[in-house]
Amino acid sequence: MKQTHQLQGAARPLSRKIITLSLLALGSVAVAQTTTIEFWHTFGDAKRSDWIAARADDYTKAHPGVQVKAVFRGDSNETLQSTILAARQNKAPALVQVDGVASQLALDSGVFQPVSSIKNVDFSDYLKPVVSYYTVGGQVNSVPFNSSSPVLYFNKDLMVKAGLNPKNPPTTFSGVLKACAQFDAAKLGIKCVALTPYSWLFEQWMSEQNVALLNSGNGRQGRPTDNNINSAAGRKIYQFYKDLQDRGELTNTGKLADTVGTNAIFGSGKALMTINSTAGLGNLLDAAKQSGFQMGVGVLPIPDGVKRNGVTIGGASLWVAKGVSKPEAETALDFALYLTNTANMASWHKLTGYYPVRTSSVNLLRKQGWFSSSPLQIVAFNQLLNTVPNVANAGPLSGATIQTRTIIEQGIQKVLSGQSVASALSSASDQVNAALADYNKNFK
Repeated sequence: MKQTHQLQGAARPLSRKIITLSLLALGSVAVAQTTTIEFWHTFGDAKRSDWIAARADDYTKAHPGVQVKAVFRGDSNETLQSTILAARQNKAPALVQVDGVASQLALDSGVFQPVSSIKNVDFSDYLKPVVSYYTVGGQVNSVPFNSSSPVLYFNKDLMVKAGLNPKNPPTTFSGVLKACAQFDAAKLGIKCVALTPYSWLFEQWMSEQNVALLNSGNGRQGRPTDNNINSAAGRKIYQFYKDLQDRGELTNTGKLADTVGTNAIFGSGKALMTINSTAGLGNLLDAAKQSGFQMGVGVLPIPDGVKRNGVTIGGASLWVAKGVSKPEAETALDFALYLTNTANMASWHKLTGYYPVRTSSVNLLRKQGWFSSSPLQIVAFNQLLNTVPNVANAGPLSGATIQTRTIIEQGIQKVLSGQSVASALSSASDQVNAALADYNKNFK
């Protein structure tokens, strides 16, 4: 009996060990089955980054065994370069927000895989100008996310003080200059236009004049080798900057492409107008409210003597990395489609001013009466809907986009510093062609 008792006593701790080991094994299986993906994005402000974080949390809660981590990685260039570097170290995030104009660079990097290679995606619900912009070689390689175009923002209160009609904001370059002349005559001690040297606006104004920035179908029918910067269309744009500067009506921070700076100037009531992306609408409304003035929104003022050809889509899309596992790729794509579903795109539009990129989202907003109650939003949206896709407004596409934009902005800065328009344009055009040639050498 004693021996039996000893054997039984010895079995108890052994059984506990077996049970414990079994539970640990089950726990290990559960951990192994968890799919974690990182989503690198470019929004550092609380309004937009918090919205993304909330969507990531919602998705994670609704999908047991999945965790989505949304991470702010810096501006568009920093995020893409960080992704390429991480991929070389086999540490690429599963999902990345890539600026639209960097689409060719994203393709050439070899870091990403087309979403269609993961599963068939139906893009029929996405707005045509948006899908057109992200179509490269007949294929949509990424999921459209944040899409925008530029508009005119103006301070209604200052317009009234200067005797201008806020119901009739300027729609052309000459209209802006005329309004500025009247505003200056009121002697309010405030600059007329907060405007930074910004290549994205240069691209928009080329598009509105129905002039492609690059040859080879704006880079969409083949790798571009030449540009139309030094053209009549380009001269009108550089001259507009020069006219504002020469008349003392321009203000900015002195930095290239510093739209954050010009938004801050306008939002604090220190400029009558600014020209910037619809993406800033939500934040600018908050700033105007805090500064105590009413803000208006008008269509993008364009060069005189041309028929509007339409805006070029700005913003970014969501790309899936090539070096991740199949479950991670599938989860990344599924999250991208969730992030851009009907309800989320309607919510994103209301919060930020970015376009609701799905037709179903537009219909939902109309059903909710949003466009009736939010006239500032509908101005920009109608501007997009009135754009009939063509070569010019499809937007430029090249692997040298980052260099091209910097060169154009440096050219504008030279004009603002006193260099002639002709000289600055000629130099910019030559430099861009050199950048294109240098990039294209990699693909011979």
